[in-house]
Amino acid sequence: MIIDFHTHSFPDKIAEKAMKNLGGASHSMAFADGTVQGIINSMAEGGISHSVILPVATKALSVTGMNDYAFSFNHQYEKKGLFSFGCMHPDFEDWKAELDRIAHMGLKGIKIHPVYQGVDQDDVRFVRILERAGELGLVVVSHAGLDIGFPGEVKSTPAMISNAIKQAGPVKFIAAHMGSWKLWNEVDCLAEHKNIYIDTAFSLGSITPRENDDYYLGADTKMLDDKRFCDIVRLFGADRVLFGSDSPWDSQKQAVERIKQSGITQQEAEKIFWDNGRRLLGLTI
Repeated sequence: MIIDFHTHSFPDKIAEKAMKNLGGASHSMAFADGTVQGIINSMAEGGISHSVILPVATKALSVTGMNDYAFSFNHQYEKKGLFSFGCMHPDFEDWKAELDRIAHMGLKGIKIHPVYQGVDQDDVRFVRILERAGELGLVVVSHAGLDIGFPGEVKSTPAMISNAIKQAGPVKFIAAHMGSWKLWNEVDCLAEHKNIYIDTAFSLGSITPRENDDYYLGADTKMLDDKRFCDIVRLFGADRVLFGSDSPWDSQKQAVERIKQSGITQQEAEKIFWDNGRRLLGLTI
């Protein structure tokens, strides 16, 4: 069994438009259509038993409606192995009450995205969210590092994450993309925080450009090689690494195979693919 802790999908009525906009910004190929059925099909192809959907609120006004959708989504799809987290925006006025409501609804955690939301990771508006999430037992997944769709935007460096966690306290925090996308030489400072996990999403191998899109030069597509990937796994310890694909922006099936072939041990693979995610989600199976 495999838990993919980092995926995305959109309501059918907006999926096509969202995928077109995001694909254009990132100049990268999509491996699914962004719909719920698309990720269900991808899971079947890739041997994925469970996927965590991570919604991103790009506007504060969207937060309540997106969390309502996540709640209804889970009631409809949890038996299919799909779990949506909630979301939070740093400028949402009634952030504390909304986090309480997220916990009351039974959502397992929230997603934040400093780059899309235009606020530094260690800004007080994020720190207070992390602190309250920790008090409520909510897992926080945050985009970490640079972002493929926002060249030059620096909102979530390892140093910023470390500073935020020092202030927020013992929240279960997942720094996506192996700790910080394209800033992997700086992630050592995060390993000392025992409440920080990392996920593998969109980090190993190479970016796949869209067809007939020459935005990327050859070297620009490179991400982590096998050796550096394994080094980071062992820096944090396999107990704090979660499998993530970033589907639909990577193939779940191919993401699994890359990790299996990276040089990690069978014991490390079991923790990354299943044990750690099961523990954070509170699954009993």
